[in-house]
Amino acid sequence: MQPRRIARELALLSLSQIPKDLERLDAQQLNNLILAAVRTLTEEIQEILETAAAELKRGSDRILSSETRTTEVLSAKAMVNDAIELAEKAINRLGTAVEIPEVIQLSNQLEVRSYTIDILKTISRRRLEIDEILNQALQDWQLERLARIDRDILRIAVAEMSFLGTPERVAINEAVELAKRYSDDEGHRFINGVLRRVTENFKTKAHL
Repeated sequence: MQPRRIARELALLSLSQIPKDLERLDAQQLNNLILAAVRTLTEEIQEILETAAAELKRGSDRILSSETRTTEVLSAKAMVNDAIELAEKAINRLGTAVEIPEVIQLSNQLEVRSYTIDILKTISRRRLEIDEILNQALQDWQLERLARIDRDILRIAVAEMSFLGTPERVAINEAVELAKRYSDDEGHRFINGVLRRVTENFKTKAHL
């Protein structure tokens, strides 16, 4: 796995846990970034499993009170299926949390840390500019109303395109891959669409 790809993932997962103070960011060790990423995944796993447990209980209660009415049984079955899908998602997240330290251990650690810090510092320093670029491309959506993971994937992509010299096509493709890994079923299509509009806006401004 390429160091920059690992760095993007580490930045995404540690973004909500790492201090926004630039001097403190510079002092972050790779181990701290890994710990922040694992904590993010652990918190998400806990939330997913709590939701799955609640959905399973609702389905079970509905079955017990349904008196075998077909519509009630079908509804309960759907709830149980939702709970199973959530449990599978939690297991996948757990697998990611376990594999992160090993993947980083096998990569160029200095490059991973350096690029992760570059992304985090750029987002911290340029947050207002990045968010303005995204809000202009979101059209009928508001950035702050998006799921946190989608918002952070978009911020990383714009930071890379606008301030870190990453080619637009690469930044978009990497953002889509992150969304496939961490967002919901429609997340990667939504993110691809927003970032395409971002690049169109860049081209329009360049011609003015």
